[in-house]
Amino acid sequence: MSFESLGLIEPLLKAVAETGYTTPTPIQKQAIPAVIAGGDLLAGAQTGTGKTAGFTLPLLHKLSTTPPPVTQGKRAIRALILTPPRELAAQVEESVRVYGKYLPIKSMVMFGGVGMGPQLSGLRNGIDVLVATPGRLLDHHQQGNLDLSKIEFFVLDEADRMLDMGFIHDIKKVLAILPAKKQSLLFSATFSDEIKALAERLLNSPQVIEVARRNTTAETIAQKVHPVGRDKKKDLLAHLIKENNWHQVLVFTRMKHGANRLVEFLEKEGITAMAIHGNKSQSARTRALSEFKTGELQVLVATDIAARGIDIDQLPHVVNFELPNVPEDYVHRIGRTGRAGAEGEAVSWCAWTKTASWPTSRN
Repeated sequence: MSFESLGLIEPLLKAVAETGYTTPTPIQKQAIPAVIAGGDLLAGAQTGTGKTAGFTLPLLHKLSTTPPPVTQGKRAIRALILTPPRELAAQVEESVRVYGKYLPIKSMVMFGGVGMGPQLSGLRNGIDVLVATPGRLLDHHQQGNLDLSKIEFFVLDEADRMLDMGFIHDIKKVLAILPAKKQSLLFSATFSDEIKALAERLLNSPQVIEVARRNTTAETIAQKVHPVGRDKKKDLLAHLIKENNWHQVLVFTRMKHGANRLVEFLEKEGITAMAIHGNKSQSARTRALSEFKTGELQVLVATDIAARGIDIDQLPHVVNFELPNVPEDYVHRIGRTGRAGAEGEAVSWCAWTKTASWPTSRN
């Protein structure tokens, strides 16, 4: 199946072709026609399967093929995409611009940690698509800076992560100020009971798409475990990076201070590294992510808050320097590699103790 067979308009097909994608992923094959046909959608797919294109492409198609609302000469916000965290919001909006480059559609991203000035300027100039994090969106609304009364399409992206991060109350506030009549799409990496409850509140007789079992990892990711003592973890990481000439290594730690200490150690070993976590300024986080994407930065050390916000084509290595507390976070972490059918490697450090025991199968 090709993108042409999904019914997308020519300007979108041209933009997709320029990105190098030729075959839609399973979630895209099902979601794109469903969104174009109309009606609400509840879509679940494991991390890295192309969910973003699964909703941005049909959204741009519908915005281009349906007449805009009547306003007094200014563009009205017609589509709202709500997503956490800041990095992911920025990348989703970038996807909107990349796929919509041949369409007369304007978009902008809105998140906290930066000044409101540029965001206010963008709103005054008029936009069609707004990608936002919940907190900053509500800040602007409370100050009367934006009008959401003309919203025709609403996307709640990474809904499970929204709930994990405690955004449920903000989500409810956003839903309360949106028009009742709209097409709503809920995308989630996992389907928990909480997600189903949220879907019942948000969606009207939705079509349900789930292309992977709950909380499963991509088959293209090679998963490995290294038993190692706590005092040898840093040394082992530096050794593997140097010995195997690893580049673009995403390393996860549990704590912010642990991430900072690991970066200091790696730099002393001659390995370029930066940390990305909640205590870093937005400019520092943006710089680290940008340099990591271009390959200038060899290692990016992140806490779980960044697990959903990093989308890099062909990311080869993810390292769990410390294992997460819950299985869902493991899925989200290693899902940064092996995306859209590409191969990747996820390596986890396991502290070895005398009381530790391995399961009978290590497959």
